[in-house]
Amino acid sequence: MPPAYPLIAALAAALLLWLTWRLVRAGRARTAARAGYFDALKPLFDGGETRLQPTGLPRMTGRRGGLAYDLQALPDSLSFRKLPALWVMVSLPQPIPVQATLDLMARSSGAEPFSRFADLPHSLPRPAFLADGVALRSDDAARIPPQDLIARHADLFDDPQTKELLISPRGLRIVFLAEEADRGRYLIFRDAELAMTPLSPSRIAPLLDRLATLRDDLDAWSRQTR
Repeated sequence: MPPAYPLIAALAAALLLWLTWRLVRAGRARTAARAGYFDALKPLFDGGETRLQPTGLPRMTGRRGGLAYDLQALPDSLSFRKLPALWVMVSLPQPIPVQATLDLMARSSGAEPFSRFADLPHSLPRPAFLADGVALRSDDAARIPPQDLIARHADLFDDPQTKELLISPRGLRIVFLAEEADRGRYLIFRDAELAMTPLSPSRIAPLLDRLATLRDDLDAWSRQTR
């Protein structure tokens, strides 16, 4: 065996060990980043807890202004001609004084993994105050809140990242697109890393306050109709 062979073999083994270490380190960093996606939101709440979902992303519950909120991060599985996406669901899961479900969805594909929009039986005309591309469905069109109440919250859809506003007897929810995979990196490297940067409180706080205001509006309307 030429004298250089053992040295080359040793260098190759060292390189392999270094690459393995880098991969393990990167994997651990990726896991920690995903687990901490909601960490920066903790000051928004009076107490609360975070638990990891099977996806490795967190789910957070907490109280703010006397109301209990639920936040979930949901990766969207890849479908044909679509980039991987990360949706965030901001919910107020408590009884709401409405007798029917009203779901407003922007640019519905019929296959949103976070919604049962497509299962609601009644498709409603789009009022003029709603942005183009927003569709409405309900399970009882005769018992939904009045249009003037909905109009006060239609500006949610001025943000192109807002995907859904759900009003139901069991609670309220706003869903928005938090991230989408970089097209170039995904097409070339199949790199779809999402949730690497913690979600900003400035993105979530207005939605929490909006849900509280919507709840108050629905309470006031319910009292007026009794």
